[in-house]
Amino acid sequence: MMRKFTGDTLLVATHNQGKLEEIAHLLDPLGIAVTSAKDHGLPEPAETGTTFVENARIKAHAAAKATGLPALSDDSGIVIDALDGAPGVYTADWAETPTGRDFVMAMTRAHDELEKVGAPFPRTARFCCTLVLAWPDGHDEVFPGVMEGEIVWPMRGDQGHGYDPIFQPAGYTLTFGEMDRWEKNRISHRADAFRKLVAALGR
Repeated sequence: MMRKFTGDTLLVATHNQGKLEEIAHLLDPLGIAVTSAKDHGLPEPAETGTTFVENARIKAHAAAKATGLPALSDDSGIVIDALDGAPGVYTADWAETPTGRDFVMAMTRAHDELEKVGAPFPRTARFCCTLVLAWPDGHDEVFPGVMEGEIVWPMRGDQGHGYDPIFQPAGYTLTFGEMDRWEKNRISHRADAFRKLVAALGR
């Protein structure tokens, strides 16, 4: 049976202010306040997992153990079928440069690798988000979210972030990069995972 979260403050295991604000907005109707790993001065643990759930678990359990508070974390990325699921958990790593993240470089790499293997169209892919809610005693609950779609080229749109300009969600003619951010947030992989989390947190 799923364990219920009964507190009024949830620690979100992130140092990303944008992500924190998005999560705070989603949890506001439930009367749950959020605090971040950064607020507690927590270091960012090494993400050594090979799956989204492993990495989300590492972050959530590290934060819960360090603070004695229930902690929520997420791990997300894009999975491209013709590339055997790459970049997957290495979605952000593909964009790393000595001077910061370059997602145009990462998207170009994804396209080049698809061309190299002669991937047929449509080049199916999905954005995945895995949320893990962990308690200090080691218990956790997992909430996966998915948005199916395909990789397109050239890049389209300057909204969103990451790989959004080359991802066209199933049933839509716009890429995430062309879509209004509120529309994207309504249908995204993260929204899917959060709907499951909010249902589980229902008061």
